[in-house]
Amino acid sequence: MPTVSVGRDRLFSALGKSYSQEEFEDLCFKFGIELDDVTTEKAIIRKERHLDEEDGGVGDDDEEIIYKIEVPANRYDLLCLEGIAQALRVFNEEQQTPTYTLAGIPKDSMLKMHVKPQTSSIRPFVVCAVLRDITFDEASYNSFIDLQDKLHQNICRRRTLVAIGTHDLDTLQGPFTYEALSPKKHKFCATETGNLCYDIYFEKSFRADELMEFYKSDMKLKKFLHIIENSPVFPVIYDSKRTVLSLPPIINGAHSAITLKTKNVFIECTATDLTKANIVLNTVVTTFSAYCQRKFEVEPVEVIYSDGRSFVYPDLSVYNMEVPLSYITGTIGVSLEAEKVFLIPVVLTLVTNFVHTCAFI
Repeated sequence: MPTVSVGRDRLFSALGKSYSQEEFEDLCFKFGIELDDVTTEKAIIRKERHLDEEDGGVGDDDEEIIYKIEVPANRYDLLCLEGIAQALRVFNEEQQTPTYTLAGIPKDSMLKMHVKPQTSSIRPFVVCAVLRDITFDEASYNSFIDLQDKLHQNICRRRTLVAIGTHDLDTLQGPFTYEALSPKKHKFCATETGNLCYDIYFEKSFRADELMEFYKSDMKLKKFLHIIENSPVFPVIYDSKRTVLSLPPIINGAHSAITLKTKNVFIECTATDLTKANIVLNTVVTTFSAYCQRKFEVEPVEVIYSDGRSFVYPDLSVYNMEVPLSYITGTIGVSLEAEKVFLIPVVLTLVTNFVHTCAFI
């Protein structure tokens, strides 16, 4: 079961209410999650530095209370503070379930992602979306990055199934292309930050296969190199000026890296599993569209394949699922009439988790 670390005070602020630890544990229990541990930023830093309790070096300014919350493995929407807070507000009937919409722009005005046929041999799928007029502060920016890391470790199976790229759209020029190129014919330049930029005139450049060797000493990236390093082609995403957005599933481009000042975020997910790619994209955009000027609105992107097929992402359509009453009553061990099921909060949580499980299989 994944564990999500969130600042207690920021969580309570998002919930619009403060709780005692006992009250919050009770709320978590009713909803179907668990407060696994209560610690502090100071204690976490001390543990990372292998310091004893009496050792100095960590000031009182770091004494933020951290809640470690265990969430169901199939609830990817709960992998960050924003998702947990929204789910609990809806559960407490303090907020209506958001209605997510696509920006009403004509198809011919949408950003385009053109997919080259060579990608079919390595990572055949890509889905995209845009978050317009978003406002980050330091906490929400860090949460945005952390959610991607948690998704990569969870549903993305360490980037083997899905890899997420997020970019400052204002630094790029569409349309975009998703290609698969020989690692021996195209050169890239590596940066000290572990990002990537493309520059055929750069004094110190690497062929893509040499770049794999370069990053074998990088503690963060080396564990992903095996996914593509033996492939005859490497996936790469360009904008119309041949600026590299990413070399998935390894690294994103330094040129389009997002910052606290980023206002428009372009999101691309390359994948070997299209269903999981859609889940990942939807999780990211629905969670963080709350920070957009037009809340819960997402700008779609058209993905066009070389055989003429085209798809518009993300798919935020609402659909109904039939859940057998026998499954619900069998799971909780209580016999209930159908009309009573939705009057009991714990049963509602079980139904929600069941629906999420079905949707994510």
